[in-house]
Amino acid sequence: MSNQNLRRDEAATRSALITTHSYDVSLDVRQAADAGIAGYTSRSVINFSASAPGSSTFLDFISSDVHSVFLNGKGLDVKDVVDGSRIRLDNLQAENQVTVTGTALYSTSGEGMHRFVDPADGQCYLYTQYEPADARRVFANFEQPDLKAEFTFHVMAPSAWQVASNGVETARTLLTSDPDTSRWDFAPTKAMSTYITTVLAGPYFKAEDSWRGTLNDGSSLDVPLALYCRASMAPSFDPEALFALTKNGLDFFNELFDFPYPWGKYDQAFVPEYNLGAMENPGLVTFTENYVFTSRAADSQYQARANTLLHEMAHMWFGDLVTMQWWDDLWLKESFADYMGTLGVDRTTDWATAWVNFANNRKAWAYVQDQLPTTHPIVADIPDLEAAKQNFDGITYAKGASVLKQLVAYVGFEAFVAGSRRYFKDHAYGNTTLADLLAALSAASGRDLGDWARQWLQTSGISTLTTGIEEHDGVLGTVTLHQDAEDPTTGRQEPRPHRLRIGLYEMDDAGALVRADSVETDISGARTEVQALSGKPRPALLLVNDEDLSYAKVRLDPHSEATVRASLGALTDPMARALCWTALWDSARDAVTPSSLYVDAVQRFGPAETGIGVLLNVLGNASTAIERYVPASRRDTVRHRFLSLAADELQRAAPGSDQQLAWARTVAATSRHDGSRLDLLRGILDGSEVIDGLSVDPELRWNLWHALAANGQATVEELQGELARDNTAAGKSGHATALAARPEAAVKEAAWQEAVHGTSLSNQLLSATIAGFNTAPAALLAGFVDRYFECLEDVWSGRSIEIASRIVRGLYPAGQDLDGGTPDTHAVVVRTDEWLDGHPEAPRALRRIIIEQRSHLHRSLTAQAVG
Repeated sequence: MSNQNLRRDEAATRSALITTHSYDVSLDVRQAADAGIAGYTSRSVINFSASAPGSSTFLDFISSDVHSVFLNGKGLDVKDVVDGSRIRLDNLQAENQVTVTGTALYSTSGEGMHRFVDPADGQCYLYTQYEPADARRVFANFEQPDLKAEFTFHVMAPSAWQVASNGVETARTLLTSDPDTSRWDFAPTKAMSTYITTVLAGPYFKAEDSWRGTLNDGSSLDVPLALYCRASMAPSFDPEALFALTKNGLDFFNELFDFPYPWGKYDQAFVPEYNLGAMENPGLVTFTENYVFTSRAADSQYQARANTLLHEMAHMWFGDLVTMQWWDDLWLKESFADYMGTLGVDRTTDWATAWVNFANNRKAWAYVQDQLPTTHPIVADIPDLEAAKQNFDGITYAKGASVLKQLVAYVGFEAFVAGSRRYFKDHAYGNTTLADLLAALSAASGRDLGDWARQWLQTSGISTLTTGIEEHDGVLGTVTLHQDAEDPTTGRQEPRPHRLRIGLYEMDDAGALVRADSVETDISGARTEVQALSGKPRPALLLVNDEDLSYAKVRLDPHSEATVRASLGALTDPMARALCWTALWDSARDAVTPSSLYVDAVQRFGPAETGIGVLLNVLGNASTAIERYVPASRRDTVRHRFLSLAADELQRAAPGSDQQLAWARTVAATSRHDGSRLDLLRGILDGSEVIDGLSVDPELRWNLWHALAANGQATVEELQGELARDNTAAGKSGHATALAARPEAAVKEAAWQEAVHGTSLSNQLLSATIAGFNTAPAALLAGFVDRYFECLEDVWSGRSIEIASRIVRGLYPAGQDLDGGTPDTHAVVVRTDEWLDGHPEAPRALRRIIIEQRSHLHRSLTAQAVG
């Protein structure tokens, strides 16, 4: 049985016994470009102390082979001390040194040392990704966040490569015994956790710059800057813009936190097949190379990239300088970074819609996650590493950030910043829990935050706010806010305190729907009377949580809902408009109103939506509504009408505009299920249909081919020809998706076999293949339902958690229709329940994915039942 899943109690026992001081790690990747060589030599020298001499502990190392283990100069019998992913260390002394040499494996899953061969030029690239616990795939270590140490890295690699790590390069030596190889030595880091160490190696393109800042005490700080991407992507790279964002961020955070950037240099690398958006490795942040825009990107995508860049920079303090003790308090870094990323975009860039996009996008993610049966408090219960892996979710990130925004409204921004500064100074290079943060914020604000923390951080679920209105001759009488705040994990009502604003909107003489008045109020408990509204004229729209100060779902009162459905496009304030879009979407998702009404609203008001981030979001929601929530009996009609509008708007949109791009993407996506516009798609591809200003670049071309393939209108030869035209990493993914999308039983079988039973697909190509497999009518995939449930345990036990999660989540038979009966009696829901009931001892992380997919399906079927 695998012993990779470290438990919280095991970690606590280990950190109570030992204190780590330093690591000296050597990695030999000189032969990485040889695909026939699966691994590389890894050597760790670890200095640590033990509080109880004579006791035992263990190291973590997931490898193909352990060559030798020396403890305090004595060689240990490898067969005796190595047990799976652990190396037992007995008879410890007060001060110890252990040296482990072994062969670590390259990965294609994005875990550990990821190896990628660029199809464009055949070059090999390496990078590492560890969170929460994959440093042990690269070098032997004590893999838990509260055993911090200083790290010194040495890397042997081809001399022509670029190599980087957390510390600055101190020496580069050509090996006389192997002139094609050099050894890179890096300076020791300050104390950090294992999961944020990193190595980058390959023929990367590199750009350099520097930042100098004046600190609050008047002194100056110099930070070398570098940017990396694959050489074949260099023509699309924009270092000037990225360096400008980086410098603005360093200006902002150094002043805001009043703690000088602590990690020496600041490198940022954009890497292939990345599992995350980015990772906050001190001194060398890694990002998905999707942020290197090789095809036309909308302004909201550039803003999202800026948000991610500043999110990761905030982690240099929240998460790296001060780190959670265990994964229960993951939110201590992720919630803060999510909040700070948006704040940074708002304060340091020209984008004026940072908080609008936060409300429209990040909070929407949280709202979805918080309504699943697996939701959890922001401060979560994480008993082991598998649970930690599953908790990088909308609660930990976006709900936590939303609650921090509410806290700022509650205690004031100045007190929040003062508490953060105290927190850094008190706990620099250490580990903390919730109590440490609350102590700093309480001292700075003069408020006891214990009740606030219990109500917001230690309960689950989302509050739904509805408004009861008494009206007399057009004048508001008693206005009452009702809070439904059931905690899904306990079934108890947990009403939370909210400080929020209520906007009163009226039509002006020009026909615009504008804020005529507003009131601020604090609510708590299940029912709050808003006395400040009594006696005011009844507005056309009463918008609860105006300006998005709190975290809650809002149900529009009937009069306000009627105004929104008739006049949403007249709302001039971008935030108010985004909040109304969200209210309509929540109503559709919750089966309060038919989902076709949401699609109607998108068709009516989408063409006039000026916020590109909002437009892309509502178009995506409309597509989800059509394919998942609209009843099968009406779906073709609703979809066809939506596609016709999208095609018309594609022709009408301003040439070269983001709106034109949004409608083009929508036409392509909707055409996967409706073949009425395939001539337009093929014409765009072959140039016979020219739309002024539309960039027919590789990303759009593959979207169009996906649609043609899904309708059986793309041959293998045509898809091979497109791949020859775009022989890139993104091109290979697009090709894999299009091939698997063809509506043929043999094609689906081949895709299933490759995804479930094959091992040749990388993480990115696996997801691309699954996306194509799922582009099919339910009838074509019906034969895979039982096979899905039959393979779950083998997939989970036989694949890495990243790959297994992609398979389990991606291949769940989610595209179902309610053909009579009820959601509870649907065959796939019943089959899911049978599996869950029959596998109570299945790994908790596996069960969580299945439970969540069941919930999504049940929600879809419930929405279909509404009509």
